[in-house]
Amino acid sequence: MNKTILIKMLQEYSPLDPKEIISKDLMLNFLNQHNDCFERSLKIGHFTGSAWLINKNNTKALLMHHTKLDKWLQLGGHCDGDSNVLAVSIKEAQEESGLSNIIPVNENIFDIDVHLIPENKHGQEHYHYDVRFLLQVMDDEQIIQNRESKELRWINKSPQELPTKETSVTRMFYKWITTN
Repeated sequence: MNKTILIKMLQEYSPLDPKEIISKDLMLNFLNQHNDCFERSLKIGHFTGSAWLINKNNTKALLMHHTKLDKWLQLGGHCDGDSNVLAVSIKEAQEESGLSNIIPVNENIFDIDVHLIPENKHGQEHYHYDVRFLLQVMDDEQIIQNRESKELRWINKSPQELPTKETSVTRMFYKWITTN
């Protein structure tokens, strides 16, 4: 995948949520303005790939309590030069969950979000241009937590199980329970 493919994927993506509509425009503009938009070295912001990861029966989704941000989020991370955001989302889901047999439900974008990462000891304030995919675990492996999370948790399709009110996470949750 290259930058052109991501531009095409974003152009074909038709979000209904107002925040996603804004994010789509921001992402397309960012892609056109910055050749290094997949590099973490671009200090104003960069692309990331994330996963709404479901179990093999599509009855649960895996969330992580992110160590650095101290928030419940989907799995995901930096592209670090890789313009194939789907491959990045799979790699990050594998690394952050310890699960190896993860595949995309399809290759379409599931959700997008542009959000500010606050300044911290690792770097200045910057934006993440996050492209999210619906991924699925294909077996019953046990999750293995790594240093990037305080906790990993499978949640059911019940809003009471959602451990956050973070808008972009709740948006993905409701997409998942209403379309699958």
